[in-house]
Amino acid sequence: MRSARPAAPLSPGRRRCRLPTGKCKEEPRVAAAAAATMGRKSSKAKEKKQKRLEERAAMDAVCAKVDAANRLGDPLEAFPVFKKYDRNGLNVSIECKRVSGLEPATVDWAFDLTKTNMQTIYEVQLESKVRRKGLGKFLIQILQLMANSTQMKKVMLTVFKHNHGAYQFFREALQFEIDDSSPSMSGCCGEDCSYEILSRRTKFGDSQHSHTGGHCGGCCH
Repeated sequence: MRSARPAAPLSPGRRRCRLPTGKCKEEPRVAAAAAATMGRKSSKAKEKKQKRLEERAAMDAVCAKVDAANRLGDPLEAFPVFKKYDRNGLNVSIECKRVSGLEPATVDWAFDLTKTNMQTIYEVQLESKVRRKGLGKFLIQILQLMANSTQMKKVMLTVFKHNHGAYQFFREALQFEIDDSSPSMSGCCGEDCSYEILSRRTKFGDSQHSHTGGHCGGCCH
C-alpha cells in the first residue's frame, strides 16, 4: 500500500481545489484585480460614448441653426429699416432673393457684375457708379445683423492683397480680422497666396485661436 503524500502548505491568499480530472490547481488571487481592470475599461468606454453623443448633439444644434437660417424666405423681413439706403445721393432698395426666384435677365446681370468685380473685389459686389458712397459698409452691416439674428458665428470675406483700398476698408473701417483659415495664419502658403480671408465675429462666435502652422486644410483651393 502506497503511503499518502503530505500536502504542501498553501501560501496566504491561495487555496487548493480539486478539479474533476483529479488534478490540482492553485488559483491565484486575481479575480478582484481583473474586475477592477474591466471596470476601468467599461468606464472609459462609457466616457468616450458620452463624448461622442455630446459632440453629435453640438453638431446637430449647429446644423439646425444653419438650416433655420437657410429656410428664411426673406432674411430682411425682420429689419425693414435696412431695405432702403438713401444717402450721399443714392436712393437704393435692398432685397434678398433666391436665384430660383429671379428673372433670367437679373441672373445674367448678377453674373456679369461678379465677373467684372472679381478683378478687384470679392464677395460684396457693387457697380462702380455706387461705390464710395457708404453703400458697401451698409451692406456689410446688414450681413452682420443677419448673422447675429440667426446665431451664426462670424461674417467672412476674401480680399486680394493687391487691393489696398479694399483691404484697408475692411480692416480699419469695419474692424475685420485676419481669419484663422487665412493662408497667412494657417502657415500653408504664407506670402505666396494673393489673398487674405477676413472675418468679423458675432456675439455667438468664439475668440480667434492662434496657429503655429500645419497642413493646408483646404485654404489654398
